[in-house]
Amino acid sequence: MPDYRAFRIHNDEAGYRAGIEGQSRIEPQAGEVLIRTRYSSVNYKDALAGTGKGRILRRYPLIGGVDSAGEVAASADSRFREGDPVVVTGYGVGVTHDGGYAEWLRVPADWVVPLPSGLDAFSAMALGTAGFTAALALYRMVTNGQRPDLGPVVVTGATGGVGSIAVDLLTQLGYRVTAVSGKPEHRGFLEHLGAKDIIGRDQLPGGNRPLETAVWAGAVDNVGGEMLAQLTRTMKPWGNIASIGLAGGHELHTTVMPFILRGVSLLGVDSVDCPYPIREELWRRLAHEWRPPHLEEIVSEVVTLEGLPEVFERMLGGHTRGRIVVATSARD
Repeated sequence: MPDYRAFRIHNDEAGYRAGIEGQSRIEPQAGEVLIRTRYSSVNYKDALAGTGKGRILRRYPLIGGVDSAGEVAASADSRFREGDPVVVTGYGVGVTHDGGYAEWLRVPADWVVPLPSGLDAFSAMALGTAGFTAALALYRMVTNGQRPDLGPVVVTGATGGVGSIAVDLLTQLGYRVTAVSGKPEHRGFLEHLGAKDIIGRDQLPGGNRPLETAVWAGAVDNVGGEMLAQLTRTMKPWGNIASIGLAGGHELHTTVMPFILRGVSLLGVDSVDCPYPIREELWRRLAHEWRPPHLEEIVSEVVTLEGLPEVFERMLGGHTRGRIVVATSARD
């Protein structure tokens, strides 16, 4: 009999398919940790991987889910003991290595972060990769001199996971936030998170000249493509753009003028291979001074492993909001 359930993805002669399968538990080898998972989450990358609509996975078959939180069940590494609460995001989880959409997760100990006091498994996955990415964007911007008194910060894709947490986090820290969203029905939600101004995708200021009127002191961009290019043209001198997503396209057509005439910085945000010391520090901050004040309200729904296919389709169709948490443990 299988030991546990997992949402497993295949791509072979029978085609691309995914669903719940039974798996056998394997004890950790040297340098590994076995986690009894409690929650995971749904990120845009997970939806692409689970439907086959994006080239995300590097091997098949594979258990999906780039996030996981729970407690250590067994450890073959001296840094972790049975019962330790932990969180795992990034690295190869759910891409090259079996991921968090399962009741058990066995990973290298180097990928595991102790869960700080102030967070439990649910709140850690309410944040997940999206929350960690928003925090990493802020970290890179602040390290590069971003301050609330320099002027407004714009957040694109503001109703998504990264965007909504970024709005909440920036507002809490004293920034004036403009939220950009193509979902006018969620205006009240963004106002509740603290956005002072809310504009549609087609309402970004400026035209197509290499430099337009300077508006933004900072930007968190989840879209890429032409929207990111537009932001480069309208940044204030020494402004920072944290580049996170590419839902609007992976190409960037701009000029060097914003960078050499206004000193604009384009900061890449890579949450997958973030150095461990920074990863550990950001989780500590998210548990305390950087914890988004409306985190529980940003979670729009909680689903089980069985509910993943339907959620994936809605997310890719632009019909989800905020964060979706996945309850992975159906039984003890």
